[in-house]
Amino acid sequence: MNAPHAPLMPAPSRFVRGLGEIAAQYDVIFCDVWGVVHNGAVYFRDATDALARFRAQGGTVILLTNAPRPRQRVTAFLDGLGVPHDAYDGVVTAGDVTVSLILERGDLPLAHIGPPQDASLFAEAETLAGSPLRFLPLEEAAYVVCIGLDDPEHETLADYEPRLAAMRAQDVEFICANPDIVVEMGDKLVYCAGALAESYAAMGGRVIQAGKPYPQIYECGLALAANLRGAETARSRILGIGDSAQTDIKGAQDQGLATLFVTNGIHRAELHRHGAGLDAAAFRQFVEGTGIAPTAAIAELVW
Repeated sequence: MNAPHAPLMPAPSRFVRGLGEIAAQYDVIFCDVWGVVHNGAVYFRDATDALARFRAQGGTVILLTNAPRPRQRVTAFLDGLGVPHDAYDGVVTAGDVTVSLILERGDLPLAHIGPPQDASLFAEAETLAGSPLRFLPLEEAAYVVCIGLDDPEHETLADYEPRLAAMRAQDVEFICANPDIVVEMGDKLVYCAGALAESYAAMGGRVIQAGKPYPQIYECGLALAANLRGAETARSRILGIGDSAQTDIKGAQDQGLATLFVTNGIHRAELHRHGAGLDAAAFRQFVEGTGIAPTAAIAELVW
């Protein structure tokens, strides 16, 4: 178990041209996937090249993602996009954490919110438990596992208000398998499970978050890194990379890790106005407004 740690306090950010400028300061990278390594449609060659170069110098790269799927499914998706295997050593997903939460609840009945085709974590839980899960309607279940919106390209949060209200009336526990609020899908943003979790919490509902910025996924990442490297790595030698201030950067900072903020991701409209380069004034305003200051910032992950 790692020693207690203090979150890194916000400090003036350093703007870097490439990961290579700061790589020597770190032994391990916890790298976000969607928005940094790919956008759901294509992978970013410069980003995977940067990660591969870090590994070639002796570093370890763990892809730490809020994807609500077991790591095997995420790896298969990366393979389908053509992401080179030399860009990373291992994967930890919010789906993995969710499976562990399901197993902790034994045979309690549950319900599912999310696309029917995106339920691989339930199959994984059944395999590990050696028995089928018991599914009931939302208002009758002991807890709900939310993977995302049923139809994220067409639904809004308002569509879920009646269902969330019915769950709240029965004090149904809400496990959020993906704390992301929005994610890029090609060239647009769509709501994720985190948005529904926020709505339910605002109603007074009980919510458990499985991924970033919450601690459990980082503990899994630290354990995997220690296993791969044969020893624990000091948190001061770990760099968290991501494009979401609220999940990637806040989560890493709360764990006492240094951070590299990729600004041309989900915050592109705020920080790269009119499709131009990083707007320094907008960045200062963004940092002041969020209270989150990354160790360093970069437009896109490159070496």
